Amino acid sequence: MPKSVFVGEFEQLVLLSLLHLEDRGYALPLRRKLNEVAGRKVSRGALYRTLERLERKGFVTWEVEEAVARRGGHARRRYTVTEAGLDALRASRHALLELWEGLEEVLR
Repeated sequence: MPKSVFVGEFEQLVLLSLLHLEDRGYALPLRRKLNEVAGRKVSRGALYRTLERLERKGFVTWEVEEAVARRGGHARRRYTVTEAGLDALRASRHALLELWEGLEEVLR
């Protein structure tokens, strides 16, 4: 598989967290999920830069939800993993599983 298909560790964490969040793929729940599951405290800037990079790669899309009064009149973006993003995760998973194979004894 071409190297360009693979995603880095943090990108994988973001994509996998978005998949777990399903239709709640907003920045705040995403930051909470990353902290909860991966123990990563992520700044808003780092998260948005990563989401922008994933969008440029075609791995996520987003849509703007209408602003509502309970959110102070602010609109928010909902992010979704694309089919290309799923393919990239599959390729990364496959490569990692291949590399882990046979190392159980060494990594105990």
